[in-house]
Amino acid sequence: MSNTLDKIAEVPQRLITPETLPTLILGGGFTGLFTALHLSRQHYTTPTILIDRDWSFIFKPLLYEVLSGEMNMQFISHRYDALLHKSGITFIRDNVQSIDLQQRKVSLASGLHYTYSNLVLSLGGVVSYSGVKGAKEYTVPFSTIEDAMTLGKQLRDCLQRATQSETLQQKKILLTFVILGAGRTGVELTATLADLLPDWYDSLGGEISDIRILLIQRGKKILKGDDDHLRQTAEDALHKRSVSVKVMLETTVTEVRPNIIVIKRNDQVEEITAATIIWTTGIVTNPLIDTLSIPEGGRDRQGRLKLTDTLELIDFPEVFAGGDCAVMEHPLPLTAQVAYQQGAAIAHNLQALSEGHSPIAAEIEMRGTLMKLGMNESVAKIFDRYEVQGHLGHLIRQAAYIELLPTLASNFKGTLEWISDELFQRCVGV
Repeated sequence: MSNTLDKIAEVPQRLITPETLPTLILGGGFTGLFTALHLSRQHYTTPTILIDRDWSFIFKPLLYEVLSGEMNMQFISHRYDALLHKSGITFIRDNVQSIDLQQRKVSLASGLHYTYSNLVLSLGGVVSYSGVKGAKEYTVPFSTIEDAMTLGKQLRDCLQRATQSETLQQKKILLTFVILGAGRTGVELTATLADLLPDWYDSLGGEISDIRILLIQRGKKILKGDDDHLRQTAEDALHKRSVSVKVMLETTVTEVRPNIIVIKRNDQVEEITAATIIWTTGIVTNPLIDTLSIPEGGRDRQGRLKLTDTLELIDFPEVFAGGDCAVMEHPLPLTAQVAYQQGAAIAHNLQALSEGHSPIAAEIEMRGTLMKLGMNESVAKIFDRYEVQGHLGHLIRQAAYIELLPTLASNFKGTLEWISDELFQRCVGV
């Protein structure tokens, strides 16, 4: 009961009166948070509430840097109430229990419920284990700060135990690291570990050649959906790491047991023993999206909500959406830069509607592709035309992401703004 009263106390009284129906933003990911921030900058007058189940926004593209120690956790994790302080946007930490599009009503787990004037869906995706037995219990995911901390501890424990292992078999298990899924996350994490693990193990006096890293992919290629040139760049980067990275394609994981992965390839069933098994595949839409009463034809094959070019739902123009839970007529990659721009476009259209104007089509500009391919090494494909690799690519990636951070990030962001501008202009002018 006290939690509910605390939540109500957080909400200004003007937001819960019948005369003022608020704009609700569900989910504080890139689309949701930046919708709120842009609305604040536009001096949007409609009461607005951002609801998320967590206290803090996590800048997920830089999770690898937290794991490796290249960047402090405080840089990528920011509390919503601090980010929205004096913004005019109310933040509520709560779980969304149900969404009734027909009645324009959202109910929260605490007992709070709201009828809205406009709704923004930014609920993101959730990890799916695709029915693989034991995957949830015996693998480590990689999508939150907690995941990165858990994985870091697991990696260090394995390396330390390996230096004192009593048998060669035990040592081999401890020094085998398996990444399941060769999409963007899997490839970036694999490249990071291929540099990080040797560095850590060498400092313990271990022989780095004993480290074995496996990247397992069900399909025929890594980085499905990316172009062949970027794929080749990533493959080359994996092959030149200081420890061996074995990429296993057309390999299906059928079961995971403690320290064991059961796979099937070439019609043969095999078992791989490893103390560390990381799950980076199987992201699906939030279950709440599945519960929405959407007319036939309003979803794509993955269950994502179809949007108009103004980022509104086809049958519910008062509802906007972006990020992992929605898809435009011409699908775009599920990346931070896309979700960020969707947030800005949604905020613009909400402001237009509040002023009696019609919403306009969202114009999403792809600045390029940014991928981490090792410690202090990345590839930056700018405007899908110019590819910059190595440390220079790393600088571009860092600068581009830090510019997207929803805070000034002390003086560090300011010192990097010129790097991004100068490097992008220099590359475009080549």
